[in-house]
Amino acid sequence: MRAIRCFLILLAVSLGLPLAANEGARALPEALRSQTSEWRPLGAGEMTWFGLRLYDAQLWAAGPSFRGASPYALALTYARDFSAERLVDTSVEEMRRLGMRDEATLERWRAELARVFPDVRKGDVIVGVHWPDRGAAFYHRGQLTGEVRDPAFARAFFGIWLDPRTRAPELRSRLLGSAS
Repeated sequence: MRAIRCFLILLAVSLGLPLAANEGARALPEALRSQTSEWRPLGAGEMTWFGLRLYDAQLWAAGPSFRGASPYALALTYARDFSAERLVDTSVEEMRRLGMRDEATLERWRAELARVFPDVRKGDVIVGVHWPDRGAAFYHRGQLTGEVRDPAFARAFFGIWLDPRTRAPELRSRLLGSAS
């Protein structure tokens, strides 16, 4: 039943249909929802690798539409277990692939990610929040795990999903919906 419910929520979001007031909001931690009542889901999709589902993603905007200069949140609901080390390594490699060449900066960001990323289990949700001119905050199971106060980090990190050169252009398109 949970799988059907998740599918219907993702379908509604991808089609731009309104959700019941509390349906999609459950993906966002209460601490985040209490900061602004403006959060609204923009799009959702699934990340797969060689046919294996890795996670479901949902993009939220703090306002009527997506603007990179406004706060936004990316919620990832994991379909399998991953170690924090694997999440960190993959994130750093993707930021490098997208053009970050300063290895000293990447190593500093690796340490920050290791500080804020936990091991995840199937069904866990990590929410990353982009705060323009401030950086990024991360939540796991609804609790703040930490912040990385570096706007350049936030741009590079969320670029993994939102940069036009992303490894998953179809997911990017689904996340941005009509905002792209």
